[in-house]
Amino acid sequence: MCSPRECARMLRCLAIVIAILLLALASAGQREQPQQSSPAFLGFDRNDYPGDGTLAALRKTFSFTSYWLNNPPGATTNSWTGKRAKIQSAGLGFLVVFNGKLYAQLKSGNPVAIGKQDGAAAVQAARREGFPHRTVIFLDQEEGGRLLPEQKAYLYAWVDTVTAAGFRAGIYCSGMPFKEPNGTVIVTADDMRRGSAGRQISYWVSVDACPPSPGCAFPKTPPPPSESGVAFADVWQFAQSPRRRQQTAACRTTYNQDGDCHPPGLAGQMHLDLNTATSSDPSTAGSRTGLR
Repeated sequence: MCSPRECARMLRCLAIVIAILLLALASAGQREQPQQSSPAFLGFDRNDYPGDGTLAALRKTFSFTSYWLNNPPGATTNSWTGKRAKIQSAGLGFLVVFNGKLYAQLKSGNPVAIGKQDGAAAVQAARREGFPHRTVIFLDQEEGGRLLPEQKAYLYAWVDTVTAAGFRAGIYCSGMPFKEPNGTVIVTADDMRRGSAGRQISYWVSVDACPPSPGCAFPKTPPPPSESGVAFADVWQFAQSPRRRQQTAACRTTYNQDGDCHPPGLAGQMHLDLNTATSSDPSTAGSRTGLR
């Protein structure tokens, strides 16, 4: 038999060995657990309001919809005005979007002043439509490739104005690689983010090429926005109507014969663009780049 002192020392050593073994087992168990991917949610966007009578059918497939604060591109009126309460009652979240200026509208003026003016208009429209403080408002930037100085000045002035008013800023832009004449490949979203000087911006990127896009599809488990190829994207527009034939040659069979993407249950009644997001309501979500 051991002496009391020896027995106590042996018990302490045994306790230490057991503790080390338990820690090792716990660590191994954590390593073996599969990493959980964040859920993604399916949504749609279109220039025209789909109509009160379609919202229930659309909600069966989609978690959120776009909501224009001013006239969409090419339109002279905005049919979304005053529809927030009906959409919210139907259980749909929002992609709140403001139609921005093209380069042709900026090159002969003061881009910073125009950006501030449009930022203030976006905030005023959001408040008028009943969107609360800290709603994410996306600026629609239709032109792709490397941004020109006038475009960047306008965009960042818009972002600063929206943020200063207590809302949160987002940008809709291209997430597809664009090859410049000198052979350099640029992605508009990357170009914007690099020049943002630490501004907190949520990114809604458009990438409709297949792959990575699934085409005009309505998956029960939508792909996360990061699968667009833009790792920091919060929203991914993966299908457009009408489809762009050059970019979607590999996924043309997923579109309807007319080249549009029609929602389930409403085929032939409307066309729309498809999106996936990290939230069922991107207007209230935080950004993967630190926006909260």
